[in-house]
Amino acid sequence: MRVLGVDPGLTRCGLGVVDGRPGRATMVAVGVVRTPSDGPAGERLVYLEQQLGGWLDRFEPDVVAVERVFADVNVASVMTTAHATAIALLTAAKRGIPVHFHTPTEVKAAVTGSGRAEKAQVTTMVTRILSLSQAPRPADAADALALAICHLWRGAAEGRLTDLARAARR
Repeated sequence: MRVLGVDPGLTRCGLGVVDGRPGRATMVAVGVVRTPSDGPAGERLVYLEQQLGGWLDRFEPDVVAVERVFADVNVASVMTTAHATAIALLTAAKRGIPVHFHTPTEVKAAVTGSGRAEKAQVTTMVTRILSLSQAPRPADAADALALAICHLWRGAAEGRLTDLARAARR
C-alpha cells in the first residue's frame, strides 16, 4: 500500500509518501509546500492545490492520510489549517483517492507508542522506522511521514476489521 501523508498548513504543508504494510515502511518521498504568509489567500490555496495535485499524479498513492484539524485558541491558525485540509480532501477526491483523518494523538501513539510524545520523539521514531540516515526537516515533513506510517499501520488494520464486520453482517 502507498500512503501520502499530509500535515496541512497554508504557510507550510508537509507531504510524505510511504510504501509498506503494518510493521514495515519505506519512504518514497518527503517535502514541504510553502506559501508566503503575506500573499493573497486564494492564490496560496491554488498553489497548494497545484503542488498537491502534482504529488498525487507523480506518486499515485492508494490513500491519503491527513491530520485532523486541532482546535485551539488561535482561530486564525485553525482556519488556515482547515483551508489547507479542504484542499487536500478536494484534490484527492477529484482523483478518486480515499482520504482518512487521524488525530495528532493517534499519530503519536502509532509511531512512538505514546499519544503524549513530543515532536522530537516523533521525528526520532520516523527516522528509525524508515531507516533514514538523517531526520526529515522541517517538522512538517516528519509529521507528514508520521501520518503516512500511522495510516499504514493503524488505518489498514481498521479497514480490514471494517471489511470483516461487513462480511459478518451478510
